[in-house]
Amino acid sequence: MRAVVTRVKEARVEIAGVLHGQIDQGLLVLLGVGPEDTEETTEKLADKICGLRIFSDENGRMNLDLAATGGALLVVSQFTLFADLKSRRPGFSGAAKPDLANALYEKFIAVCREKGFCTEHGEFGADMQVYSVNDGPVTLCLDTQK
Repeated sequence: MRAVVTRVKEARVEIAGVLHGQIDQGLLVLLGVGPEDTEETTEKLADKICGLRIFSDENGRMNLDLAATGGALLVVSQFTLFADLKSRRPGFSGAAKPDLANALYEKFIAVCREKGFCTEHGEFGADMQVYSVNDGPVTLCLDTQK
């Protein structure tokens, strides 16, 4: 799995001009699923992201996690994180097939909710518009294969 995680002051996702998910302070997670991913890698990545200490404490140091700040997550499926960019036109054969990708995307959301976090989301496979007010900015790339 690959994820681009951005600390945000607020974020939302719209589909066909209709609000689908929205959060205030928290994390915007763009999530890509690869063909080798499993429920185990999904759980590990969700645990890692939910526990990232990337929010500022009273001294301005990145020392607090999502739970300490009362933040939420907005999770958006993003198969383009597995793009092959050997040429100018990206290829996507490195991404998981839709059935597996959707199941693990839904599993990721469920794990975050089981941990007690408010977790909003986009719609798998939809054409979405994602808006965010980045905080910092702080943006991290995670890859379960590395």
